[in-house]
Amino acid sequence: MSLSTAQPALLVLADGTAYRGWSFGADATVVGEVVFNTGMTGYQEVLTDPSYCGQIVTFTYPELGNTGVNLEDEESKGPQIRGAIARNVCSRPSNWRCSQSLQDYLKQYDIPGIYGIDTRALTRKIRTVGAINGGISTTILDQAELLELVQDAPSMDGLNLVREVTTREVYEWSEATDSVWEFSPTVKPASGQMWTVVALDFGIKRNILRRLASYGCRVIVVPADTSPEEILKYNPDGIFLSNGPGDPAAVTEGIATAKALLKSDKPVFGICMGHQILGLSLGAETFKLKFGHRGLNHPAGLTQQVEITSQNHGFAIDPDSLVPEVEITHLNLNDRTVAGLKHKTLPLFSVQYHPEASPGPHDADYLFDRFVQSMRDNQKVGSKK
Repeated sequence: MSLSTAQPALLVLADGTAYRGWSFGADATVVGEVVFNTGMTGYQEVLTDPSYCGQIVTFTYPELGNTGVNLEDEESKGPQIRGAIARNVCSRPSNWRCSQSLQDYLKQYDIPGIYGIDTRALTRKIRTVGAINGGISTTILDQAELLELVQDAPSMDGLNLVREVTTREVYEWSEATDSVWEFSPTVKPASGQMWTVVALDFGIKRNILRRLASYGCRVIVVPADTSPEEILKYNPDGIFLSNGPGDPAAVTEGIATAKALLKSDKPVFGICMGHQILGLSLGAETFKLKFGHRGLNHPAGLTQQVEITSQNHGFAIDPDSLVPEVEITHLNLNDRTVAGLKHKTLPLFSVQYHPEASPGPHDADYLFDRFVQSMRDNQKVGSKK
């Protein structure tokens, strides 16, 4: 981008650290938790992932916007981040699917961005002090004035953001992964039998819905505050707990709903916040990570097999709070935090990463097949009673 026509922008962190750069996106002021994502691709999926609601995302890859944006890669109905931070921004995107530049896309949704700052230094700072509130502004260029707004903002710890991203109405999802993009050899054409899955929407990604549909699931998506009784009226074969933003311990209605649903003996599969909600419903506790896990190459495993996974979360389950009936199936091999759980006797399991990828590796896609197998096995057990 030409600096001769660029508009100044200011980034201020809650500790008073300031970075001056240039604006891309909307002419606005926003405040949120500043985090970083280490992925080298998939910026549009990151921008539109509801799990980033309330956050300002630093992209560590040195240039953003090379491929523009397109409608097909959105993970929700539009960008969910508060703001974006980049080292450099491409003003001439080139891709056969490109329908809009990144700058115009952010302007359309009134989301500001700042570029031209040292994102390596910013990332090192976040790793040192932890994820921290900050503000981006093109309208307030006085450091002290913007700092005052930032310091008045609430902490992510204890913040329930699910109500900002959950669906307001029940809807059904049937669109599977396009055959052109299908990557799993275990996916077979539907044989006529469909598994009814009710998905609690804490901030669900579209590619999760596509993967469930690809594995033969009829998915009914319901708001996060839907009662257990309403969920069970659909007579689901399984229940899915989705990803989402904010502090999982603050989503008290979701925890209570999940706890009540455990009594139904229905198979339950949770991803990311859904993993945390499941753990909390089983009596575990969660804690805030220093700077979280946000990237596409986090190793997860427990025994001899390691999966390279896509991760995006700022909280984790405390392993010391798990009850004896719950078994740890995966650890994040970078810091040994809990990355997967299953119940020893009930058909419940969850992971603290994104097996649907988008963006990311496909190592963990088999978990959708495992969920279907769990529903199949549960149906067989039920027929014998």
